[in-house]
Amino acid sequence: MTTAVLALEDGTFFKGISIGAIGNSIGEVVFNTAMTGYQEILTDPSYHKQIVTLTYPHIGNTGTNNEDYESRQSFAAGLVIREASILSSNWRNQTDFRDFLIKENIVAIADIDTRRLTNHIRTVGSLAGCITTDTNNFDHAISKAKEFPGLNGLDLAKEVSTKECYEFKSKLNNHANNKLTIVAYDFGIKKNILNILSKYGCNVIIVPAETKPKEVLSMKPDGIFLSNGPGDPEPCIYAIESIKEYLNKKIPIFGICLGHQLLAIASGAKTVKMKFGHHGANHPVKDLSTGNVLITSQNHGFTVDESSIPSNVKITHRSLFDNSIQGIELNDSTAYGFQGHPEASPGPHDVSHLFTKFIELMKNA
Repeated sequence: MTTAVLALEDGTFFKGISIGAIGNSIGEVVFNTAMTGYQEILTDPSYHKQIVTLTYPHIGNTGTNNEDYESRQSFAAGLVIREASILSSNWRNQTDFRDFLIKENIVAIADIDTRRLTNHIRTVGSLAGCITTDTNNFDHAISKAKEFPGLNGLDLAKEVSTKECYEFKSKLNNHANNKLTIVAYDFGIKKNILNILSKYGCNVIIVPAETKPKEVLSMKPDGIFLSNGPGDPEPCIYAIESIKEYLNKKIPIFGICLGHQLLAIASGAKTVKMKFGHHGANHPVKDLSTGNVLITSQNHGFTVDESSIPSNVKITHRSLFDNSIQGIELNDSTAYGFQGHPEASPGPHDVSHLFTKFIELMKNA
């Protein structure tokens, strides 16, 4: 059994065993509290340059399969878990968990105290880390962790985005009677978002993150979708300027996660880095219009700064963990955003109605 070490930039380190690729990987260490969905988490582009710690102690028991990829590959910089399942027992299993990690070149460590690690991150905030299978020199691993610049100021959306436009074809939709056309900006889009939009009977055209409005408008979209994605939203000037143009044209816009933040910035607000972010599938969010509490899936390290919100932006949802902004709606345009993930995958479907709202806005535009 190959040994491994997780070293943090503050000098803290954890000894364990390697369960994935041999080598080392650096990134921001975050924790995710979801009890299921490890394959979806690892293949979510929003985790680009992040080392994911799963707080649920037993991982890998259902294996992996070709259908549960949320993108074309794994994007997580690394994986930290308490215990890896020896056996994979599920009728959908095609590749055992450890084989999946090696195939996807994910450097991963197990047999560490993830409770201690999570508590440390909650106390001091997100830290850069290095997972390495070279355990002869802990100081070198700590130095590698310190080399990571952090996510502040990093435009990662264009790194994970598609390089070409394409139309999404889903088994859930025969496409014969589609009447609405959505152009979806790929800042790190998840497959299940596309599945849901297609299921509602929409033609979905995915475009690269830096696509100009002129090209998008030539496709005659009924609505613009702004996807999730990794990194800091404020450096994505190309996206912010495009969104401003769509707002002026009063085209229905729906933003999720990074897309929600970009919409807020285009409307005049600012964003800030959070202490350790929200990552999980059990986060309570309050709908301010109804008072209902919704259990949501979350994955973000930045949030909209409430003190910067202009008068034309209405707050629609709040996190019940820290009261941070979870949803916005523009008073002078048919545009709204949600910080969490209504598409789930993994997670609950309490906020799936936000997709229905988008469909109705386009029909009534």
